[in-house]
Amino acid sequence: MNLFFILLGKISPLYLNIAIGYVLSRYLKVKRDLIAFLLIYILGPVVIFFATLSIEINLQLLFLPLFVFFFGSSIAFYILKRYKKDWNDASINTLAFTCGTGNTGYFGIPLAMILLSPESANIFIFATLASLLYENTTGFYVTAKGTFTARQSIMKVIKLPLLYAFIAGVSLNIVGVRTPDFLIPYFENLKWAYGILGMMMLGMGMKGFNLKEDLDKKYLKVAYFYKFIFWPGVILAIIIIDRNFIGFLNEEIYKVLFLFSVVPLAGNTVTLAVLLKARPEKASFTVLLSTLISVLYIPIALIIYGGF
Repeated sequence: MNLFFILLGKISPLYLNIAIGYVLSRYLKVKRDLIAFLLIYILGPVVIFFATLSIEINLQLLFLPLFVFFFGSSIAFYILKRYKKDWNDASINTLAFTCGTGNTGYFGIPLAMILLSPESANIFIFATLASLLYENTTGFYVTAKGTFTARQSIMKVIKLPLLYAFIAGVSLNIVGVRTPDFLIPYFENLKWAYGILGMMMLGMGMKGFNLKEDLDKKYLKVAYFYKFIFWPGVILAIIIIDRNFIGFLNEEIYKVLFLFSVVPLAGNTVTLAVLLKARPEKASFTVLLSTLISVLYIPIALIIYGGF
């Protein structure tokens, strides 16, 4: 029960940001397209560039983003192919996107700071780079296909600045460049801005929501099966196999991997759906409901895992 109340108290400001986003979009006419543009094209690239400069890369740490990226991409393309005949609009594209990732940034980073040691929390933050890379490459592609042709979607991915920010950050890290001390406070402020605006996008995405049209039970069923059952099931299997037979990873990375698997659906599902006009109301409701479910689901999952 203590964990439940700690989580509730710590994440309540996130839900306040969702409410503020809805009010700004619904009553004050703030354009959600502008906020989505800021997150994808400006704040996201800056955050990932400086974060990439702030870690020391080794083989164990490299496993995290590589696994998260390829595992999430495999799920996204499978969903896109498996369920393409079940929807005749862009719903299948946002579904494929959201099944391949989770809210590791806006929701996961504060959660990691609550549950993990500072060292493990830093590892978690590094692993979120893979989610951002997925969301802005594979995820952007499968979502854009709901509105554009395959060629147009690929061209949009190539134009994303985050991809080049990641490449630049890794390249400079390898040659020994580090973030200047005087820029660190500025970078920390940008991370908070990125998180706050990202959660506000959930509320903004609810503008125009129609319960009859946007409550899709099959959409919810598929999304929640992959996020709340399939993801943690696969991660637990990997942890058990590695712990008993391989021994490549360590306990810190086990915890990071498991926490990665139990966060709710990605807030950027709404961001991309707004940007690409791919049924943002349905996506926003699905993501918001998963965030509410996570208040109970995460403590239960941690008990099953054995606690942190």
